[in-house]
Amino acid sequence: MKLFDSELKVMEALWKNGPMCAAQLAAAMVEDTGWNKNTTYTVIKKCIKKGAVRRTDPSFLCTPLVSREEIQNETTDELIDKLFDGSAELFFAHFVRAHGITEQKIDDLKKIVAEHE
Repeated sequence: MKLFDSELKVMEALWKNGPMCAAQLAAAMVEDTGWNKNTTYTVIKKCIKKGAVRRTDPSFLCTPLVSREEIQNETTDELIDKLFDGSAELFFAHFVRAHGITEQKIDDLKKIVAEHE
């Protein structure tokens, strides 16, 4: 499921706050992004069409149907496939070269790898 930046903003609000009425979500988006109510409702409709959100009565309660982790996994996989020929190793090597890595981060990564062995 490909979510665009605007859709991710709506999803972030739902992930953070849990199910919200559409009016509450619109109010949150005004505060967070400056969007007007119609813009938020349009983005909610797009999320519903993609299957990311379910809207039910009463009060048009919006509930996330996908988790942040699911979207992170799909987006990461897509990025690695598109830019690194599907190689997580090439992605990681690029990241380390571009951003550097501290000894503490190396130790943290070793622990993560050890947990998954």
